[in-house]
Amino acid sequence: MKAPLSLEEAQTKLLALSPAFSTECVPTETSLGRVVSETVIALRTQPSADLSAMDGYALSAGQGPWSLVGESRAGAPFTGALRNDQCVRISTGAIVPDGAISVLLQEDAVRVDDSVSARQAPAPGRHIRPCGFDFRSGDVLFTRGARMTAGRIALALTAGHSQIPVTHKPRVTVIDSGDELTLDPATCLPHQVPASNSAMIAAMLAPLGCDVTRIGPVPDNQSALGAAFAQSADADVVIISGGASVGDHDLVQPSLLAAGAQVAFWKVAIKPGKPLLVASRQGGRGRQVVLGLPGNPVSSFVTAFLFALPLIKAIQGDPAPFPKTEVAFTGEDLPATGSRREFLRGVREGNTVRLAGSQDSSALSALAQANCLINRAAFAPALQSGEPVMVFNLQNG
Repeated sequence: MKAPLSLEEAQTKLLALSPAFSTECVPTETSLGRVVSETVIALRTQPSADLSAMDGYALSAGQGPWSLVGESRAGAPFTGALRNDQCVRISTGAIVPDGAISVLLQEDAVRVDDSVSARQAPAPGRHIRPCGFDFRSGDVLFTRGARMTAGRIALALTAGHSQIPVTHKPRVTVIDSGDELTLDPATCLPHQVPASNSAMIAAMLAPLGCDVTRIGPVPDNQSALGAAFAQSADADVVIISGGASVGDHDLVQPSLLAAGAQVAFWKVAIKPGKPLLVASRQGGRGRQVVLGLPGNPVSSFVTAFLFALPLIKAIQGDPAPFPKTEVAFTGEDLPATGSRREFLRGVREGNTVRLAGSQDSSALSALAQANCLINRAAFAPALQSGEPVMVFNLQNG
């Protein structure tokens, strides 16, 4: 029997199966979470003219007092040019007229009828946002692989883009598998468990902008699993939780083989999450990747975080799909690790991290509290409180 793969080996093999991404253009306003498929450059200059940064008076050269000759408002600029010792009333965001060299703050001005004096004269250029100080036409706004955020949407619109080129949304089917699962938690019998893994995984995928379909719970028999895989034929990725281990009722692997899939690897040297299964088959949209996750919810969460999310990001063209580690300091003693890499659920406050309750792979209360995973290498020595550890931050807890 082959030894379980290391985390890095398994992640590399998984991404090698990643289907090629395709592209489309979408309205910029609806592009949140989408991944840009090509370099986007500015189509206009911002600001397109010198603008006032404050309310006050746009002053020409001179020592003052300045004669007030008009007003420049946002959207309604002063149309003339100022001569020496002239000024205009100006509002924030309004175009600074030709001939003006600075903006006098409203609170620093003394106005008597149409004559304006300065309690403290501003230096040349003061309180003026020069043309193009934010960006100029032709500047690169973001490159391929950038994920659209609220700030990037605003930037793209301001730079003249009503549409943005992005990769297609991956189609993902998430399947709950297990005879013990029930769909309605309100009617759960003592021998049953509410199906929660597919909802959890769908929530993890939501920020990535996928089209997610949930199926199940599917009972532990090959006929039902085969029907679920047939129903998932048009998905780019199929994620199934439960049934990927070696028990008498763990039928995901034989069901996949019967559906024409090829197993890429099975078992990874991590804790929790060892019985991870990865396969591929020909689907309705090309190559389809199937991830068989462990049924225990924490194991399912950890393997989805380490494998499913990076796979989706890679399909979208994200050049850095894997989660990044940060250094924190343990707030308690941690025991030595065994032969598998361990991912402990933790609660991080500032730079200090503590365990989030029970580390059992079924403990949802600790998972719900956790906002990070403590990343510990195999055969790592025991740590004392205050020593550094590597963590993955989670949008969780």
